[in-house]
Amino acid sequence: MIRFLGNIEAKTDAKGRVFIPAGFRRQLQSASEEKLVLRKDVFQDCLVLYPESVWFKTQNQLRKRLNKWNAKHQEIFRQFVSDAEIMVPDGNGRILLPKRYLQMAGIQSDVRFIGVDNTIEIWAKEKTEQPFMNPEEFSEALQDILGDEDDWKEDEDE
Repeated sequence: MIRFLGNIEAKTDAKGRVFIPAGFRRQLQSASEEKLVLRKDVFQDCLVLYPESVWFKTQNQLRKRLNKWNAKHQEIFRQFVSDAEIMVPDGNGRILLPKRYLQMAGIQSDVRFIGVDNTIEIWAKEKTEQPFMNPEEFSEALQDILGDEDDWKEDEDE
């Protein structure tokens, strides 16, 4: 199972090509993931790279929750998949970020790759200069989510 971790700066070239950070490339290669799927994040102004197998699991998870005979559900599914594009890194480990995606995420040249679980986010560097949450809000949220000690004891047994 792929788990990306890291926060790496990079630059796009004039054509919009960018090198996938070496550590992420090694993980993709060791998992035999040759294709990636790119889409804009649903909630944030960043791009998300899904290893192809992760994309299909995500797509299947969404499809299972939607009724294909419900017009609204079909619109949701269509929107989700129509905003996606397959990326195949070149021999040097670069991908071409299409201009429309760069515009969606407000990316000029400097980017930051952030490993987020089984996906890789690509942010305009300036959007990552400040924390995503202020430290107090973050610690309170973690305490709310993880503060029950009984939950931790169960996890340690697994």
